[in-house]
Amino acid sequence: MECTSQNTEKFNHKFTNDLIHETSPYLLQHAHNPVQWKAWNKETLEIAKKENKLLLISIGYAACHWCHVMEHESFEDEKVAKLMNDNFICIKVDREERPDIDQIYMDAVQLLNGRGGWPLNAVALPNGKPFWGGTYFPKENWINILTEIAKLWQSNPDKLMAYAEELTDGITKNNILEFNNKRKDFSSSQIIDIVNNWRTFFDRKLGGYNQAPKFPMPNNYQFLLRHAVQSEDKELLKYVNTTLTKMAYGGIFDHIGGGFARYSTDTKWHIPHFEKMLYDNGQLVSLYSDAYLITKNDLYKEIVFQTLEFVSRELTNNKGAFYSSLDADSYNELNEKEEGAYYYWKEIELKQLLEDDFELFKDYYNISRYGIWENDNYVLIRSKSKDEIAKTHNISLNILNSKLNEWQTLLLKNREERARPNLDDKVLTSWNSLMLKGYIDAYRVFNVPTYLEAAKKNANFITKQMLRKDGGLNRNYKNGKSNINAYLEDYVTLVDALISLYEVTFEEEWLGLAKKLTDYTFTHFYDEDLHLFYFTSDEDEQLITRKIEITDNVISSSNSIMARNLFKLARYYSDKQYLEVSSDMLNNVYAKAEQYASSYANWLQLASDFSGDYYEIAITGKEAILKMKELNQFYIPNKLLVGSTSKSDFLLLRNRFDEQVTQIYICVNSSCKLPTENVQDALKQIKITY
Repeated sequence: MECTSQNTEKFNHKFTNDLIHETSPYLLQHAHNPVQWKAWNKETLEIAKKENKLLLISIGYAACHWCHVMEHESFEDEKVAKLMNDNFICIKVDREERPDIDQIYMDAVQLLNGRGGWPLNAVALPNGKPFWGGTYFPKENWINILTEIAKLWQSNPDKLMAYAEELTDGITKNNILEFNNKRKDFSSSQIIDIVNNWRTFFDRKLGGYNQAPKFPMPNNYQFLLRHAVQSEDKELLKYVNTTLTKMAYGGIFDHIGGGFARYSTDTKWHIPHFEKMLYDNGQLVSLYSDAYLITKNDLYKEIVFQTLEFVSRELTNNKGAFYSSLDADSYNELNEKEEGAYYYWKEIELKQLLEDDFELFKDYYNISRYGIWENDNYVLIRSKSKDEIAKTHNISLNILNSKLNEWQTLLLKNREERARPNLDDKVLTSWNSLMLKGYIDAYRVFNVPTYLEAAKKNANFITKQMLRKDGGLNRNYKNGKSNINAYLEDYVTLVDALISLYEVTFEEEWLGLAKKLTDYTFTHFYDEDLHLFYFTSDEDEQLITRKIEITDNVISSSNSIMARNLFKLARYYSDKQYLEVSSDMLNNVYAKAEQYASSYANWLQLASDFSGDYYEIAITGKEAILKMKELNQFYIPNKLLVGSTSKSDFLLLRNRFDEQVTQIYICVNSSCKLPTENVQDALKQIKITY
């Protein structure tokens, strides 16, 4: 069943503020603080200007542990609330609903402090220009800082105005890009040099990078996986597989319920920051699916299946939409909110539950010094393969797998009796699109019909609920309503998913919608001088600057996804402008990619597309779907698929259909080889090196 609103009646609480009228679970968490929180809107900003009060802008998200800590310490304290209410217009922002606002004040905090994070707190002039900011503050520090700022606003407002102008100027300059009109040169040798410089940061023993905390960063490993295969770099492939294996073994993966947490706090992927985010899991399903194609490693298949079971069980509503996240915190046995309380185990309770199986379980999941966390709590982590465990305990793999299924069922049932973490049940277009693509990629690789059913159900939900009559999208869906004009991120991730959905179904409606949405972004997001796209639409409210996002983070930048979409759509529709813009976009950022590879990994995927052969594979005939599925059992990242089981006027299929036979056409650089009926013969025309 779909979750109901988390609003509660005012008379049940001592305090209720304006956030009670919002739908965001994060904002509703603060609706009964004594702080007189308001949402970000024109009315709130007008009040600040009218009363000449500073804006205190606090940004976070529902699953954020330190956001909860600061709320409990400061925002629920009446003394702190009075200080805030008397001197500021206090605004709460859900960064997941309003990434445009988050980006600006995150830039401010990073310029001021050299780093950022959430909760993100900033103080700005009534016009929104910031002059101070930071992240989490203990209560006494928070009181002292706000007191000093309030005094300074009364005694020397000109000083704060000068700070704000200077900082806003820095934010604007930080976003300045120039069109690169120098010759475009995306060579394979350059990419090899970039990767060789990148290697110095690799943790070859434990995977990931030589640092803690460790983040999964799916786009990094998607590119490195591709580069390793295409350049026949066995050492690099070994590193990527080490990373994927250690992540799958680590406590960052929920071995009982499936799915990945946001990141690990240590170097061995053991202790997670326990929130589970939809966008991580969608992208990791895609990554592990592709890795399985290359390695046929059953561990990767298990990770995909268990993650999708988790998403289906806990993050999917009856309309096929995907919810945003599960909180890091929940109530422990003492009825105190604690990070990870839902997930950790005590040795004594495991012994009681598992009885004679405990010793085997103990070895498999390291109920030992290796797996202990704190306060005698264990977070399950693997360090040995199934083969090693089976050999050590003199049992067959079949028996071990049977035991694992029994343990997971038993422990999941026991865990579900605990207080559950809060669910953020808002639906975001971009995050749903990433999970939609995860389902599509899992179907492409594993051919599980229910995965395609889930993908189509979600795609239909998005087109019905998030797509507007004017051709634009909304970002957010909650309580039966969609709202918030979508950002570039929403369009490009959906277009990417729709192209992928077309490639596993050959249903042209999905590709047609992808093109329509892309054309819409040219109308409302495109900068004709830079040949890049703004994050916000020209129809959105004007903030203190209009951002262009180019850096790939945990989610690839909206411009890099856009550029890759244009590269593919240019070939589907023979659109020279699409291809030229895609090339210009890459050229604008390529120098940065050479310096900061991990932050431009998705751009490097596009550089690989431009630098080598890119295959257009057209399949026509009554068995086109079967041939497509057979082809999809091979890892070919430099391809697009087009096909039809009947006569089609689509450009790449025109005059190619034959009632009597199903044929495969392999084309590269506008040159096509003779068609073949046999998939193996078609593969010989494609340079597959693994």
